[in-house]
Amino acid sequence: MLAVQGYYDGVSIKPLEKLIAKPNQRVIITVMDEFVEHQAPVNKKGLRGVLAEYAKTELIGKKKEAWEHAMVQKYDNA
Repeated sequence: MLAVQGYYDGVSIKPLEKLIAKPNQRVIITVMDEFVEHQAPVNKKGLRGVLAEYAKTELIGKKKEAWEHAMVQKYDNA
Protein backbone atom coordinates (compact mmCIF):
# COMPACT_ATOMS: atom_id res chain seq x y z
CA MET A 1 0.00 0.00 0.00
CA LEU A 2 1.27 3.48 -0.88
CA ALA A 3 0.20 6.81 0.67
CA VAL A 4 0.46 9.94 -1.50
CA GLN A 5 -0.49 13.47 -0.47
CA GLY A 6 -2.64 15.59 -2.76
CA TYR A 7 -5.51 18.05 -2.90
CA TYR A 8 -8.90 18.48 -4.56
CA ASP A 9 -9.03 21.51 -6.88
CA GLY A 10 -12.82 21.53 -7.21
CA VAL A 11 -12.78 19.33 -10.30
CA SER A 12 -10.30 16.53 -9.72
CA ILE A 13 -7.79 15.22 -7.20
CA LYS A 14 -4.21 16.39 -7.82
CA PRO A 15 -1.29 14.47 -6.26
CA LEU A 16 1.50 16.54 -4.68
CA GLU A 17 3.97 13.69 -5.06
CA LYS A 18 4.84 11.32 -7.89
CA LEU A 19 2.09 8.75 -8.11
CA ILE A 20 3.06 5.31 -9.34
CA ALA A 21 -0.18 3.55 -10.20
CA LYS A 22 -1.38 1.44 -13.08
CA PRO A 23 -4.57 2.15 -15.05
CA ASN A 24 -7.66 0.73 -13.34
CA GLN A 25 -5.74 0.16 -10.09
CA ARG A 26 -7.97 0.62 -7.05
CA VAL A 27 -7.21 3.50 -4.70
CA ILE A 28 -8.48 4.63 -1.32
CA ILE A 29 -9.25 8.35 -1.08
CA THR A 30 -9.35 9.89 2.39
CA VAL A 31 -10.68 13.44 2.73
CA MET A 32 -8.87 15.37 5.47
CA ASP A 33 -10.19 18.32 7.51
CA GLU A 34 -7.06 20.33 6.60
CA PHE A 35 -6.73 22.68 3.64
CA VAL A 36 -3.72 23.47 1.46
CA GLU A 37 -2.91 26.84 -0.03
CA HIS A 38 -3.38 27.27 -3.77
CA GLN A 39 -0.74 25.32 -5.67
CA ALA A 40 1.04 27.05 -8.54
CA PRO A 41 0.63 25.18 -11.83
CA VAL A 42 3.55 22.94 -12.69
CA ASN A 43 5.51 23.94 -15.79
CA LYS A 44 5.61 20.71 -17.75
CA LYS A 45 7.58 22.26 -20.60
CA GLY A 46 10.81 22.03 -18.63
CA LEU A 47 13.45 24.66 -18.17
CA ARG A 48 14.84 24.73 -21.67
CA GLY A 49 15.44 28.31 -22.76
CA VAL A 50 14.46 30.06 -19.52
CA LEU A 51 17.85 31.80 -19.29
CA ALA A 52 17.87 32.94 -22.93
CA GLU A 53 17.06 36.51 -21.92
CA TYR A 54 20.39 36.69 -20.05
CA ALA A 55 22.49 35.40 -22.96
CA LYS A 56 25.18 37.70 -24.29
CA THR A 57 24.71 37.30 -28.02
CA GLU A 58 27.95 39.11 -28.82
CA LEU A 59 29.89 36.25 -27.17
CA ILE A 60 28.22 33.41 -29.10
CA GLY A 61 30.71 33.67 -31.98
CA LYS A 62 33.64 33.31 -29.56
CA LYS A 63 32.23 30.10 -28.07
CA LYS A 64 33.87 27.83 -30.65
CA GLU A 65 37.34 29.15 -29.86
CA ALA A 66 36.94 29.45 -26.08
CA TRP A 67 38.28 26.00 -25.08
CA GLU A 68 41.28 26.22 -27.38
CA HIS A 69 42.08 29.73 -26.19
CA ALA A 70 41.81 28.71 -22.50
CA MET A 71 44.15 25.75 -23.00
CA VAL A 72 46.73 27.88 -24.79
CA GLN A 73 46.64 30.40 -21.95
CA LYS A 74 46.93 27.70 -19.27
CA TYR A 75 49.54 25.39 -20.81
CA ASP A 76 51.47 27.54 -23.31
CA ASN A 77 55.14 27.45 -22.35
CA ALA A 78 56.29 29.81 -25.09
